[in-house]
Amino acid sequence: MGSNNFIADINPDSMEMEAIMESRPSDNINISKKNSTAPQNIYHQIFSGSWNVGGVSPPEVLDIQEWLRPNHINPPANIYVLGFQEIVPLNAANIVVRSENRKICEKWNSLIRAALNDPDPKNNITQDFRCIISKQMVGIFLSVWVRSDLCQYIRQLSVSCVGCGFMGCLGNKGSVSVRFWLHETSFCFVCSHLASGVKESDQRRRNANAAEILSRTTFPPGPFPNFTTKILDHDRVIWLGDLNYRIYLPDATTQYLVEKQKWNLLLEYDQLKVELMEGHLFEGWDEGVINFAPSYKYYKNSELYFGCDEKRKHNKRRAPAWCDRIIWFGQGLKQNQYDRGELKLSDHRPVRAIFMAEIKVLRDPTGFQSFLSDRIICLPNHFEECFNDKYSSKWRSNFHY
Repeated sequence: MGSNNFIADINPDSMEMEAIMESRPSDNINISKKNSTAPQNIYHQIFSGSWNVGGVSPPEVLDIQEWLRPNHINPPANIYVLGFQEIVPLNAANIVVRSENRKICEKWNSLIRAALNDPDPKNNITQDFRCIISKQMVGIFLSVWVRSDLCQYIRQLSVSCVGCGFMGCLGNKGSVSVRFWLHETSFCFVCSHLASGVKESDQRRRNANAAEILSRTTFPPGPFPNFTTKILDHDRVIWLGDLNYRIYLPDATTQYLVEKQKWNLLLEYDQLKVELMEGHLFEGWDEGVINFAPSYKYYKNSELYFGCDEKRKHNKRRAPAWCDRIIWFGQGLKQNQYDRGELKLSDHRPVRAIFMAEIKVLRDPTGFQSFLSDRIICLPNHFEECFNDKYSSKWRSNFHY
């Protein structure tokens, strides 16, 4: 559980929106030379990233450009969707008390802003990315950043939280989801933290968490009939997070195969890959080829997997696993990159995927504007209250606790 308060760079009541409306159209879109009133397709790159930070507050000097901008080049995408897990320790106080840690959210957003908008040292060109929404539910944090000249084409922005941890409802496990329309194409991004553990019963709990997220995530119906309200109703869906799926092998065997970098053999026993192939819970979902080492579990600030240092004694062993994943659903998404970063703040490594997304427009975007103001909608579900009554009151009467 958590409130639907969210942080964004864009204030619908401010004059900042006027500056955004005057921004030039994107230089990176590819639009066909057809009748300007006919449907056309344009293409934008989307960066999706996930990182379980293990309850560690980031130091002020943490440089996350290695994750977001490999080789410190210009940002490789026009939209960034960044999901975090365990941004606060998952203790009883943080789980039971339904309050958000605004300071830690602002700290992460400040690091993201610095990484995305830092000038390219090669040509001194500065990008202008804006946070259109960021939302925390206990340890789960989702932050969405868009290049400023695209903000005018975003509409029906909303957020939905599902807690499925302790007692089946608390937010130590669950999801934060964001949806919006970019031009005439709907997007949904799900950031989740599923049940942990290596037992067969733990995998069943992970599957149950995912099923709960798919069934309970609901967005406002909007002003039009047949409006998308569920995750799979959207045109393009990306699910990222610490999904916590493990490898069906003895720990010693897993450790040996990781040392030999036998990724393909290990992936034959990866629980999520099996789920995707069998097509039960994740029917219709896709994942890119994994050519990188497991993202979990490391000693903090180390390149050694947990249990591989004979000098340290442990009560529990943790075999390496690809816990941190990014999958997608629907047509119109082509994955161009899927790998991991090497930040060592926690016992997880961050992962990232870059997609080329096909987007429908009805008219030439130079004559087309969708104002973000009056479009930001909070969903008051799961005993939550909206941060901005101005934008939520018109929906509140349609929902019941």
